[in-house]
Amino acid sequence: MITSNTVKNKTVAHQAMVYVYDLNNCASEFGFKADDGWELQVASEGKKKELEKQYYPTVSVKVLPEVLLEFFKLVKERLAQIKSGAGNSGDHSNSVDKDLQYLVAYNPKMLLR
Repeated sequence: MITSNTVKNKTVAHQAMVYVYDLNNCASEFGFKADDGWELQVASEGKKKELEKQYYPTVSVKVLPEVLLEFFKLVKERLAQIKSGAGNSGDHSNSVDKDLQYLVAYNPKMLLR
């Protein structure tokens, strides 16, 4: 029996897999070195824009607040499987502020000047 929660979880897992795929493509396109990795940050729209002004490239995705924490955890796990040492920023408890709608990935070594 398939419940709506099961379908939601499969969809979130699929979207996380697609996002990690995009991160890997972007890293390859921008010539990330073996020790380069992505920092992940759950962010509001304002914080997302701030990160985009500071770092290049950034890869962001808008996520429903009610699944943002689950999405963040899945992406973090998938990145860790690919390369141990994938980072994350911020304290992510079991609840997420409704203003936080984005997951933003950036490389802290690639500052815009």
